[in-house]
Amino acid sequence: MSETHDTLSSISLALADQDKDAFAARIGQSFSDWGFAVVSDHGISDALIEKAEQMSRAFFALPDNVKRQYFIAGGGGARGYTPFGTEAAKDSDIHDLKEFWHIGRQLPSGHEFEPFMSPNIWPRELDGFRDCYLELFTAFDTAGQRILEAIARFLKLDPAFFDDTVRDGNSILRLIHYPPVPSDSPAVRAAAHEDINTITLLIGAEEAGLELLDKQGNWRAVTPKPGELAVNIGDMLQRLTNNRLPSTTHRVVNPAPERRGHSRYSMPFFLHFRPDYLIKTLPECVDEDHPNLYPEPITAHDYLMERLREIGLA
Repeated sequence: MSETHDTLSSISLALADQDKDAFAARIGQSFSDWGFAVVSDHGISDALIEKAEQMSRAFFALPDNVKRQYFIAGGGGARGYTPFGTEAAKDSDIHDLKEFWHIGRQLPSGHEFEPFMSPNIWPRELDGFRDCYLELFTAFDTAGQRILEAIARFLKLDPAFFDDTVRDGNSILRLIHYPPVPSDSPAVRAAAHEDINTITLLIGAEEAGLELLDKQGNWRAVTPKPGELAVNIGDMLQRLTNNRLPSTTHRVVNPAPERRGHSRYSMPFFLHFRPDYLIKTLPECVDEDHPNLYPEPITAHDYLMERLREIGLA
């Protein structure tokens, strides 16, 4: 059921249908050791992934002036298009080499979280864009909740512990285009950083470049097979678990010289807690050897805004 992928074990989500505790033990240990796991058989169809990848390439191939119509000034990149050279890693003065598009949760009119989540916008130039990515958003959401159930089991919590914490959460599907890299570029495609959210599920990591920083301070490649997910812990879950599940520093490095002329595309899904969820250290993760590192609780929305300001998106 598993095989070695560099430092990570490739774990089939189908195992959860056969033995929930065995799946929880395997993926929980991977998260505990690395902050990352590679997940196969996740339920997101190959056909949907292929369609979404083609649609992403088609959007980013549009003229720059067309794409910039969908940039929302002052919107913090929450929805629509964010141009090349906008986002930077925390404490970095050099912008990442990427452009991206954000799709959020589609809320019904009058929903209590409308003040926290902007409505989605959709490019007029591409037929089927909206339906494709709303379907992908739902598929990611479903896979993510199954992984959160396994995390709850690993932490000896009620298996349904996370259900309410992420219900109508402020999750984001990001389409990323990393253009070809000039040979003299001082920047990398994505500088070393940690994710803000609860967990991240990523399609598109099979193209070389994604690396994690292990506990010994070494950069190690993350290399899922085509169609597999790279899944990592975000800062919100690290905080909730008192660092038992680490939010590991990672980056996307520039390609080898023979690949510098090629673009890189990926689709991460940033699964978030609901905006009003109070991130308060789990008592199960505190003891004499592990004192509470985060004695001051904070809501998911306040934490998100604090971090977005740090990376220049708010």
